Amino acid sequence: MKNFASIPPLDAAAVLKRFHLRADKSLGQNFLQDSSALENIALAAEIQADDRVLEIGPGLGSLTRYLAVSAKQVTAVELDPDLLAPLRAVLTPYQNVRVVHGDILKLSISDIIDQPNYIVAANIPYNITSLIIRHLLEADIKPRRVVLTIQKEVAERICAKPGDLSLLALSVQVYGKPSIAAHIPAASFHPAPKVDSAILRIDIYNEPLIPNELLNIFFKLIKAGFSQKRKTLRNSLSSGLHIPATEAQSLLTSAGVDFMRRAETLSIDEWKGLCEKR
Repeated sequence: MKNFASIPPLDAAAVLKRFHLRADKSLGQNFLQDSSALENIALAAEIQADDRVLEIGPGLGSLTRYLAVSAKQVTAVELDPDLLAPLRAVLTPYQNVRVVHGDILKLSISDIIDQPNYIVAANIPYNITSLIIRHLLEADIKPRRVVLTIQKEVAERICAKPGDLSLLALSVQVYGKPSIAAHIPAASFHPAPKVDSAILRIDIYNEPLIPNELLNIFFKLIKAGFSQKRKTLRNSLSSGLHIPATEAQSLLTSAGVDFMRRAETLSIDEWKGLCEKR
């Protein structure tokens, strides 16, 4: 068991007041300060003593401390320059944390983490959830596990099964197996968001479920398939791929897919079959 008991509670409001700061709504700043929730994130990440961890948006360092007592090294990337001073103050006792000032979406992961098999653990802004996940899953050096605190409804969508799949769910599930490790009520944050959160864990596959040489076709097909969700696949693929409906129907039939089905009902294996025929 990790030595989480040695980590003191963090009062986000008091830290912000001490440094004459306020949470920036435009940056989606909701600081997680509930000790049980922070511990659950660290436990979900299953960090070993020799692991390197990438944290995105450490904020005031509440989660960073739990990662630091678990890992060999933590690299924490913070966008807001105003938070650097309080962040470094909170993290003074932890010598294995490296704070990087920058925008994770504009940084190459390989410039931050120089070796594979690392873990990502973070409480990220809701408004860039999809962008961050895509950036991580498509990185040259991929993590072996990603654990993120995100909006509960979004986490549930990512973990959906065929019949209720979405473009986001497929974009994640092709790279790894998602699961919800725990739920976090809004009151656990300062300031409290208007919705509850969930801890999403994604265990990354050694290779994507769609072969690398077909990934571009896969994303083109699913984007087209979900471009008009209420339409049948024949019509949505026809519109999204700019091909005649007869050609879309022929593609679906050749892959053994009923052309009257809708995109959310197809499994990744069925999309793979379409990719191979395309």
